[in-house]
Amino acid sequence: MRVWPLVSLGLSLAYLVGVLPPIALRALAKPIAQNSAPLCSPPVLTRLQRYRSRPGDSLASIAAAHSLLPQTLLQLNPAIANGVKPGQEILIPPYNGIRITAPQGATWKDLEAAYGVRADVLFEVNGCQKTPTTVFLPGVTWTSTSELGVDNYTGLTAFPLDVPREVGLSYGWQTQKIQNRRLFHSGIDLVAPVGTPVLAAAPGTVIYTGPDQNYGILVIVRHSDRRQTRYAHLGRVRTAVGRTVNAGDLLGTVGTSGDRDISAAHLHFEVRYLSPVGWVAQDPLLHLGTVNIPTPPTQPLPPINP
Repeated sequence: MRVWPLVSLGLSLAYLVGVLPPIALRALAKPIAQNSAPLCSPPVLTRLQRYRSRPGDSLASIAAAHSLLPQTLLQLNPAIANGVKPGQEILIPPYNGIRITAPQGATWKDLEAAYGVRADVLFEVNGCQKTPTTVFLPGVTWTSTSELGVDNYTGLTAFPLDVPREVGLSYGWQTQKIQNRRLFHSGIDLVAPVGTPVLAAAPGTVIYTGPDQNYGILVIVRHSDRRQTRYAHLGRVRTAVGRTVNAGDLLGTVGTSGDRDISAAHLHFEVRYLSPVGWVAQDPLLHLGTVNIPTPPTQPLPPINP
C-alpha cells in the first residue's frame, strides 16, 4: 500500500534489456543474502562518467551515444534542460535510472514499494549500503504525460463517498507512530462513519472483491484509461467481479477491516496507473481536483493503539 507520488508528472518505470549489471540481473531471479556484501560492486553514483560536451552535441545525441534515455541524463544534469553548450561536463551513469534522496528512516523495502524496483536489486546497485540515503534507482525515468498517452485525461468524475469527507491521512511519506518510522501511504484515508456508502469514482469494470491482509475487504475497479481505483477497509461489498459500473454506483460500505493506519473508521482510497512494472500509485487528490474536499483537521488523527 506504499508507493512514491507522481506529483504533476507521469512516472514510467521500465527494466530495460541489457541495462542492469550481471549481479543485478541475478538478483531479479533470486533474492540475495544480506551477508553477500563482498560481491557488490561500488555504488552506481560513485561510477558516473564525466563527458565534456562538444560543438554539435545535443541531449538526444549524447544519450544515444551512451545507450541511455534523454530523461536519464536530464535528471542527473538539470543544467542542460535548456540545451547543451560546448564544454559542459555531463554526468553519465552506466544505465538508465534516477538519483533520489531517500526520506529519513526509509528502508530498501520502502523504496521497492515506492518505485516498483526490487529491494535486493536496489541494495546491490547502491553498494549494499545498510540504509538508503542518496541512491540510484535503475530503470526509473521521469517522463511527460504526453509520452504516457494521457494528455486527454481529465480526472475522476465522482467522489468515492456519498459526500466529500475529511482526509484523515494524506498520500505520501507519513510518520507511523505505532512503529516510530516513516512509511509510504499509497492513498488517502477519507474519514467516514461505518456503513457509509462507497461509490465508484469513475466508469469501469470490477476486477476484484474480497479480503486482503493489509487492505482488509477490498474492491478494485479497472478503468479504460490504464488506471484503476481501490477501495479498502470496507465493511461490506455490494458489487461483484465482472460487473460494469458507472461513476457513483454502489460498491460497498465503509468498515474497519484490515491493517489501518488511523483509528477512525475510514475509506482507504487509491488511484493507480499501469506501468511496465505493474500498477503504480498516484496521489488521489490530483485526480479529484474538481471535488471540494474539506480541509484535513489541524491535529492528526490518533494512530491505532498497538
